Amino acid sequence: MSNIKIIIASDSVGETAELVAKAGISQFKINDDATNIMRYPYIETEQNIDEVIALARENKSIIVYTLVKPQIKNYMEERIREYNLLSVDIMGPMLNSLKESLGLNPLNEPGIVHKLDEDYFKKIEAMEFAVKYDDGKDPKGLPKADIILIGISRTSKTPISQYLAHKRYKVMNVPIVPEVTPPEKLFEIDPKKCIALKISKEKLNAIRKARLEQLGLSHSARYANDKRIEEELQYFNEIVERIGCPVLDVTDKAIEETANNIIQIIEHNNSISE
Repeated sequence: MSNIKIIIASDSVGETAELVAKAGISQFKINDDATNIMRYPYIETEQNIDEVIALARENKSIIVYTLVKPQIKNYMEERIREYNLLSVDIMGPMLNSLKESLGLNPLNEPGIVHKLDEDYFKKIEAMEFAVKYDDGKDPKGLPKADIILIGISRTSKTPISQYLAHKRYKVMNVPIVPEVTPPEKLFEIDPKKCIALKISKEKLNAIRKARLEQLGLSHSARYANDKRIEEELQYFNEIVERIGCPVLDVTDKAIEETANNIIQIIEHNNSISE
């Protein structure tokens, strides 16, 4: 039995075509050493096509291709017909069926799936970051964060961090508590990437009382005491003044609105820095 030689030709990395080729080969009783797959990625010109055709003719190879740019794809098919070469078009039939079903023209842009994958993995990385560095768990996250949120308890730091993570921002939040000294690194980072979440005393009191009710505790607990809240807010103001970071009032804002305001502030600060 002769060896099977396959050339993977793609205007992206060629991963999809190679997987399909290997899946096809697996359906036959062929030893691995009898199979030769050569990947030819990032095809952009007719000269690249000519190189693939020459190699296929020389080695009597099957050409398995994923080409989405019409001009390049048409040239490949012309040359394949000219020399009567064995070939498999992976993307063509799929795109044609989708075009007919959707009534839309394809973008014909190579590598989009990998861009989507990259975007997905950035989102996952940001979400993992938000969990790992939630509630000031590890000061080592401060220099790595895109955004640092500071605020006293019940200012929605955690849900805002998670919302921003879905927007691919690495967010760390640090609680401000009078009895706990903030990490020294908090005063060393660029204040432009730090956002202080401010809330009114009245709103905070109402939120904390509701929280105590959920826990089955009395409203008289120190957590919702006016004097305690004033103490926390005063300490919060001292920390904000020391850092010199922007302050965002979240008193009557939904999490989505607050997160969008934060993004606007951060992007504005980044544009100034550039």
